[in-house]
Amino acid sequence: MATFGNLSDRLAETFKNLRTKGKLSAADVDGTVREIRRALLDADVALEVVKDFTGKVRERALGDEVSKALNPAQQVVQIVNDELITILGGQQRRLEFAKKPPTIIMLAGLQGAGKTTLAGKLAKWLAKDGHTPLLVAADLQRPNAVTQLEVVARQAGVAVYAPEPGNGVGDPVKVARDGVKYALQKVHDVVIVDTAGRLGVDAELMKQAANIRKAIDPDEVLFVIDAMIGQDAVATAKAFQDGVDFTGVVLTKLDGDARGGAALSVASLTGRPIMFASTGEGLDDFEPFHPDRMAGRILDLGDILTLIEQAQGAFDEDEARKVAEKFATDTFTLDDFLGQMQQLRNMGSIKKMMSMLPGAGAMKAQLENFDEREIVRTEAIIQSMTKLERTSPKLLNGSRRMRIARGSGSTVTEVNQLVQRFEQAAKMMKTVAKGGMPNIPGMGPIPGAGYGGKPKQVAKKKGSKSGNPAKRAAENAAIASGIKPVSETASADAAGSGFGLGSGAQPGKGKAGGPTEEEMAALQKMLGR
Repeated sequence: MATFGNLSDRLAETFKNLRTKGKLSAADVDGTVREIRRALLDADVALEVVKDFTGKVRERALGDEVSKALNPAQQVVQIVNDELITILGGQQRRLEFAKKPPTIIMLAGLQGAGKTTLAGKLAKWLAKDGHTPLLVAADLQRPNAVTQLEVVARQAGVAVYAPEPGNGVGDPVKVARDGVKYALQKVHDVVIVDTAGRLGVDAELMKQAANIRKAIDPDEVLFVIDAMIGQDAVATAKAFQDGVDFTGVVLTKLDGDARGGAALSVASLTGRPIMFASTGEGLDDFEPFHPDRMAGRILDLGDILTLIEQAQGAFDEDEARKVAEKFATDTFTLDDFLGQMQQLRNMGSIKKMMSMLPGAGAMKAQLENFDEREIVRTEAIIQSMTKLERTSPKLLNGSRRMRIARGSGSTVTEVNQLVQRFEQAAKMMKTVAKGGMPNIPGMGPIPGAGYGGKPKQVAKKKGSKSGNPAKRAAENAAIASGIKPVSETASADAAGSGFGLGSGAQPGKGKAGGPTEEEMAALQKMLGR
């Protein structure tokens, strides 16, 4: 979440200083609250919100819940997390659909906030959920706004109603009203009306938006606000609330590098919930807004639930079951490896997914340096292989690897590295599939962990240990012939003999511990005597 990156870093640094303290004094709490106040003000959070926020944090931090806690630092982090959730709206607010379709959603906001693109994102998100949305082009003022909405609708795979060319031509109120009638005729259950904006708040803008609202009586009015707008976000939101009155807020451009804290103030000061967030330029970079999850991201506590939801949407359960069976039976191929990577790409940006993990702030430099095109290059290498080579990587000799490197625009070294990574991954996953614990490269074996089977017993190598070459050769030959060597028979006898014969034992008598006549004859024959 790039927009809140600086705020997240400042808060993490503040909490790091608390972890060394076993008990927090009033001075420690005041110092922490002071740093939190500075971090919020630097992030453009409205002063009124900052005062209320830090006052509640200080009151709770000086209370019994911290003084009696086993880990006071963690308790303060929990308090800040709770208060962040409160100013972000408390609980998630879902869209309210009309009892009798179509559900009418009106988008309002300043020009450049991203309303037109957001209309396509919202329509695609609703279509995935089984709805049949219709986009209505009621922004007839901005140049090429109608054309842009038509392009966005085509990309999202949804219908669009655009009877007027726009560019200052046509009546937006009539278009919006006719769009709702058209949706009834064509049986669309959701209508999304894209309205015009202005560079700033003025009377003409508010009058047009109010007239459209009165004409179509929308079920939801979403105020679209640019997270990079700064302190003006609060004033703009209040002006729209007074002039049009909206039911929810949508934050756009959360992938930008602005401080973005003003967006945190909107829900608190207007009393209207943040319902959706746009996190990128793609039509899939759109998600429902969860106050608790956003607070977790800001405090670097991670957002595992959103990550799981994205994975569930991108991965096919039947396919995952088949792959698990292939791991267990050692039939996982490079074709399967390619399919898994393509499903991973369908989840979206790898950087964004990794940033949802707890403690991702500590990996900030590594995430910035991560090249997402590496997956594309890996796909190119696998796709340059023949079907047989993907099924049996052991066929990849030097000439084949050179051909694959030329075909994929890579080097032989990169091909070798891919094959090596594939073999390591397949080996690790096979161990996991059998219920064992994989031996991760760079880490030693985990104590007490099984490894998918019993270790093989290494048979002791049989052979003579004599330092005399002639004697060693004779004894090894005897072992090969199935004859017990002299050195082994000697161990069963009493000590004191220098030639492997027990004290008092007579050669050739066949007593316990002594060689028989047959053994002596065979030994003499092998020695060439």
